[in-house]
Amino acid sequence: MQRCKTAPAMAVMKDHRSHLPADPDSQSDSSSLVRQAAILLVLYLTLGIVIYSFNRDHFSGVETHPVVDALYFSIVTMCTIGYGDIAPTTPVAKAFACVFVLVGFGFIDILLSGVVNYVLDLQENMILAGIKAAPSAPLQKQSGGGGRFTARNYIVDVAKGRMRIRLKVGVALGAVVVCIGVGIVFLYLVERLNWVDSVYLSVMSVTTVGYGDRAFTTLWGRLFASVWLLFSTLAVARAFLYLAEARVDKRHRKIANWALHRAITVEDLLAADINNNGFISKSEYVIYKLKEMGKIKEKDVLQICDQFNKLDRNNSGKITLPDLLNTPL
Repeated sequence: MQRCKTAPAMAVMKDHRSHLPADPDSQSDSSSLVRQAAILLVLYLTLGIVIYSFNRDHFSGVETHPVVDALYFSIVTMCTIGYGDIAPTTPVAKAFACVFVLVGFGFIDILLSGVVNYVLDLQENMILAGIKAAPSAPLQKQSGGGGRFTARNYIVDVAKGRMRIRLKVGVALGAVVVCIGVGIVFLYLVERLNWVDSVYLSVMSVTTVGYGDRAFTTLWGRLFASVWLLFSTLAVARAFLYLAEARVDKRHRKIANWALHRAITVEDLLAADINNNGFISKSEYVIYKLKEMGKIKEKDVLQICDQFNKLDRNNSGKITLPDLLNTPL
């Protein structure tokens, strides 16, 4: 009753919440990032097509069609494959190629971190939504300590609300296999290579090695490569990033398990006793373990403490409701 009498009116609380700044992540529109990446890709390829089409004498190589060759050259350059079947021969063309390669190398990172992540996150959200909406999925019971192991537990980390990294690695590697298979079939049927050379060129292409002893020489082959190389190289890069993430995640889990299950010593007590009062409080223990697990660093704790001190205007060691209401937005 006493708390009800002293509590602020709900209208005041709602009015205060309406002025709070929105979460920056919620403000970021993923679709706008995809549109920006698409516009930049079109501009980049258009620039390459225009420069190559009007300066074909400055480049060496087998010609099929000016626009297709220009698009093929731009994609091969941006994906950093470098077959060598089309190459600059004059100083001006070589200078342009240097700038074009550097811009394309940075643009691959934009596509990889932006568009590919957006597509994969969208796919992950659809899978999670389908699993959670399944009527025969008592996920809370299954995810608990006494729940039985199921295929869904292997795929989805219900506690964190995301797909497990092992499934992401599997999906990414599956996409790589599909891309290589599509390239093999096309090279064998259209480019008229034997099976060994088809496998060889497909793998060398998606891994962006590109020795240059084999390349796309036909019109339809270069047109196919302009699309296929872009998607396949991004898929391979994403797969290797997931593999690296899986190794790092496994290492972090091992460190976390070691930190949580080892016995605390006198040295730990002295190190965790931030207030120097001879004992460890629950908050001090949590902070110490998080630091030991590598979740946070000392500078992160200091920054949080500084933010707390700014909110604690009376230096009382706690943040009260009047402190929050009187904080300028």
